[in-house]
Amino acid sequence: MATTAELFEEPFDVDEYIERLAWRTPGGGSRGGAEAFDPKRLLEEFVDHIEELKMLDERIQRRVEKLEQQCQKEAKEFAKKVQELQKSNQIAFQHFQELDEHISYVATKVCHLGDQLEGVNTPRQRAVEAQKLMKYFNEFLDGELKSDIFTNPEKIKEAADIIQKLHLIAQELPFDRFAEVKSKIASKYHDLELQLIQEFTNAQRKNEISRMHEVAAVLLHFKGYSHCVDVYIKQCQEGSYFRNDLFEDTALLCQRVNKEVREVFSSPENVMAKLIQNIFEFRLQSFIRDRLEESKKSDAEQYLKNLYDLYTRTTSLASKLAEFDLGTDKQTFLAKIIKGIFISYLENYIEIETGYLKNRSSMVLQRYYDSKNHQKRAYGAGGIQDLKERIRQRTNLPLGPSIDTHGETFLSQEVVVNLLQETRQAFERCHRLSDPSDLPKNAFRIFTILVEYLCVEHIDYALEIGLAAIPSTDSKTSSLYFLDVVQQANTIFHLFDKQFNDHLMPLISSSPKLTECLQKKKEVIEQMEVKLDTGIDRTLNCMIGHMKHILSVEQKKTDFKPEDENNVLIQYTNACVKVCDYVGKQVEKNRNSMDGKNVDTVLTEFGVRFHRLIHEHLQQYTYSSMGGMLAICDVAEYRKCAKAFKIPLVLQLFDTLHALCNLLVVAPDNLKQVCSGEQLTNLDKNILHAFVQLRSDYRSARLGRHFS
Repeated sequence: MATTAELFEEPFDVDEYIERLAWRTPGGGSRGGAEAFDPKRLLEEFVDHIEELKMLDERIQRRVEKLEQQCQKEAKEFAKKVQELQKSNQIAFQHFQELDEHISYVATKVCHLGDQLEGVNTPRQRAVEAQKLMKYFNEFLDGELKSDIFTNPEKIKEAADIIQKLHLIAQELPFDRFAEVKSKIASKYHDLELQLIQEFTNAQRKNEISRMHEVAAVLLHFKGYSHCVDVYIKQCQEGSYFRNDLFEDTALLCQRVNKEVREVFSSPENVMAKLIQNIFEFRLQSFIRDRLEESKKSDAEQYLKNLYDLYTRTTSLASKLAEFDLGTDKQTFLAKIIKGIFISYLENYIEIETGYLKNRSSMVLQRYYDSKNHQKRAYGAGGIQDLKERIRQRTNLPLGPSIDTHGETFLSQEVVVNLLQETRQAFERCHRLSDPSDLPKNAFRIFTILVEYLCVEHIDYALEIGLAAIPSTDSKTSSLYFLDVVQQANTIFHLFDKQFNDHLMPLISSSPKLTECLQKKKEVIEQMEVKLDTGIDRTLNCMIGHMKHILSVEQKKTDFKPEDENNVLIQYTNACVKVCDYVGKQVEKNRNSMDGKNVDTVLTEFGVRFHRLIHEHLQQYTYSSMGGMLAICDVAEYRKCAKAFKIPLVLQLFDTLHALCNLLVVAPDNLKQVCSGEQLTNLDKNILHAFVQLRSDYRSARLGRHFS
């Protein structure tokens, strides 16, 4: 294995190197097995290789020393060269400083000489200029213009410069001595001005931008420069309005002209502002006036729609135009133009809006009542009718027959949707068309109209009708539709509340009107809740009254004290079946008519009254042993019916009643034990005694002694 320096380059692994050396040595590796291994041969190879490595190390060491000597020599030579270059650089820097001082000296002399030449040349140029002007002035004085500059049409630019200066000079001359020449100069001034404007017009028609820029630059110093801008504004609009969309055409026109104006005029922002002002005050204003005046007198709805649409499109156009350079305060500029166009329409906008909304709401309601062939009654207006209704609500006394509405709730979701839709559009128009300072006040006016027609004239009126249609408690009818009114009123009020939050709140959230609106809404809710509570209470009374009627008609005294104790074939009485069927339907109707916690509240009240009715009803009869069993069966059915309420209190009451009924059949000896049971131990002893007294064997079995 030849030993060279390349074998020790990184990465170098000593173990791998020795293994490789041993493997290459005959008898030193694992080839041939243990028998072929020759340690002496391997040792000799290692000793020889170590000698080779020593010789290699000496050669490398000699080479390193040689390279170090060479490096030191080159470093000395390089240092010497650097010193020589530094000396040369110092000499060059000194020469540069001397040259810089010389150049500064020469430049100072040249500037001084230039100032002297300018001091001599400027008066000379002024004198030459004055001489030329005097020459041209003499031609006007003599009355004959001979100079080529005035007769050659190609030199109109130079002539304009001369005549402009002569016109300024003529302004300073006394009128009595130079009246004629002043008149001639003024005439030539106007002629040239007209020629330049005509030249500008021709160039614009040919779309010669460079020529337009050249003529505009000359006219800039003339009084007719503004007329030149007017001509440009007029011509650039010709042929630009060929579609039916005036607003889109205006946006495209301004976008096209904006680039052209920058190339032609020295102050493009002023020209663009004047162009936009011209379009708004003439084209747009005329278009808007024609559209609005046409509908203002005949159709308020169309007028409001047109006003909203035109104002929205105008402000949208202004937003697009604000992207152009129109001067320092372009937002104020555009807002002022828009205000000038719409001010006469916006001043009385809210009056037209509220007037239309009232008429429209009244018409929607009247159309609905007409479709039902219903003549609205006057409620809440005082008088005998109002007094009767108040007494009916508070005492449940039958003050005359109730109204028969044939099941009509007089609430319509279609009417509600129409009223809310009209109001939503009114809120949107109010947001867009009202001045920011008047917005909360105007929004509140619209809200009060919604409250008046939706909440008072429709929902509250339907509640009044519903209350008047509730039969008295002794009525035999089972037609109770007030819960339908409750259900629809809840649905409608949710829609009303959603519009309040979605469309009114953003308009008043940061103003004092917020408190006023919330108070108004609270009052409306409280008024309706009072009537809903009254109606639900009276409806529950009517339900209980009807159940009482069923029990009085269907329940026989012989049900609980049959003549033949051994021949009772029924599981529960007919009265129980009919009452449970009726209660099940009413529970479902209550559940469908209410929402949220109101369901549990109303069903709890209904369940408590149902329990009281059955409790009092059972105490009207005397029970034999078999009759007591039948009463327990009835109460078990009532309890099963009570489970549909899903109210723990109601179920507990019927569990207790069921336990009380057990007192009707328990053996006399076990009576005291049953009375101290888990469900009856907390009841008053008088209640237990009262139930035991209902037993037919109360006296014969001397059951009273258990309570003495």
